[in-house]
Amino acid sequence: MNYSYNWRLENSYAHLPEHFFTRINPTPVSKPRLILFNADLAKFLGIDLPIDDKDTLAQLFSGNKLPDDAKPIAQAYAGHQFGHFSILGDGRAHLIGEQVTPDDRRFDIQLKGSGPTPYSRGGDGRAALAPMLREYLISEAMHALNIASTRSLAVVSTGESVMRASVLDGAILTRVASSHLRVGTFEYAKATQGLEELKQLADYAIARHYPELNDHENPYLGLLNAVIEKQAKLVAAWMHVGFIHGVMNTDNMTISGETIDYGPCAFMDIFSMGAVFSSIDSRGRYKYGSQAHAAQWNLSRLADSLLPLLDKDADKAVKLAEVAIGGYSITFNEAWIKGMRCKLGLFGEEADDVSLIQGLLDWMQNSKADYTSTFRHLTQENTPENEIYNSMEFKKWHTLWKRRLTRNSKPLKASFCLMRESNPVIIPNNYYVEEVLVQAENANLKPFLSLLKALKNPFEETLSNQAYRNPAIRPDPNYQTFCGT
Repeated sequence: MNYSYNWRLENSYAHLPEHFFTRINPTPVSKPRLILFNADLAKFLGIDLPIDDKDTLAQLFSGNKLPDDAKPIAQAYAGHQFGHFSILGDGRAHLIGEQVTPDDRRFDIQLKGSGPTPYSRGGDGRAALAPMLREYLISEAMHALNIASTRSLAVVSTGESVMRASVLDGAILTRVASSHLRVGTFEYAKATQGLEELKQLADYAIARHYPELNDHENPYLGLLNAVIEKQAKLVAAWMHVGFIHGVMNTDNMTISGETIDYGPCAFMDIFSMGAVFSSIDSRGRYKYGSQAHAAQWNLSRLADSLLPLLDKDADKAVKLAEVAIGGYSITFNEAWIKGMRCKLGLFGEEADDVSLIQGLLDWMQNSKADYTSTFRHLTQENTPENEIYNSMEFKKWHTLWKRRLTRNSKPLKASFCLMRESNPVIIPNNYYVEEVLVQAENANLKPFLSLLKALKNPFEETLSNQAYRNPAIRPDPNYQTFCGT
């Protein structure tokens, strides 16, 4: 049977030395059934799939049948997991190829939960339905929020069970990424390969993501700086919407600057710099207020890995890396402040803007205010009749903010327009996310699809998201997320 459907699959990563991957096919599943298919993403990728032929789609996205030119591999990489170095790899994922879009962009097509590989470390290579649905939902929500992210093309149930804390339904997610090159990929090269292999990997990363660096005086330093800039701006964007990744290990940080691996992630409800939801982050290493520092630490590991390429003189290489890493804080702070000015409708720059921003955050933390709702309420010219806004602390801050708005270079109408463009009406609220996942596990996908639709237009008040803007919903103070492996 022909499964071409305009797939334009290439396999450039497999041109690297074979130490970086293992050629291996997905393990077939018994009764694949299509749960979700992202037709809009398929169209963007240039894949003309038979939308109404669910059986064919289930065969494709389970890995039972592969597209023409698919040459599946599992990638090797390493990573610091909560600060501890390990040799890792795709223990339950298969990269089936790189789809080249009609405009000649390249995207990895990866099956996640598609069976064991040599990197499984005793795992079963499978995934459960709810975590795969969570990744589909959150990754598509991040895309709608204009935050760089991997995306989800399909979810297929396998007809088989997986054993975790209990017996769960198995599933496979099809993930789309600019690439799956990670900081941990470079750590792997530095730890296990020679200088030539490290250079080949770096050259590949430059060719794929930063071809403009080919003419750079020091392309490997350029690569380091480019990744630092992308990641600094990415984490700032997370902070602006209250996103907490939950497991910012170096194997979960991409060279492309995309958010990847939506395991124990969550969006903050009640504002707290110490907010942490991940059940495996018992010490709060990746709490909301530590994400910027965690990213800089991870990028320092990338710099360590690239040292042999930065300069033949080891001391000079270290100095170049230190300067590059030192620039992270500047880039992050500039990106964070710029985004916060947008959230508050501030045009231009004033010396007291940072203290104004911090004053609001301090009040939010002291008052246990909802992060998303507070900023959205500020987009209204008059704050709602809400007891929380009657405190003297808030009124004092509100007066200072209003005065700052009068000094803007643009009219007040422009400020509120900017705020509405910068503050989402809706984010994947933890209560609703858990509710729709439970329903989906019980074979009722309608609530999931309803929330997914609502999240596609996060900056507009629409009929589809009205039900998810319910102020009566109170956050669970004991809410936890789990890795979902």
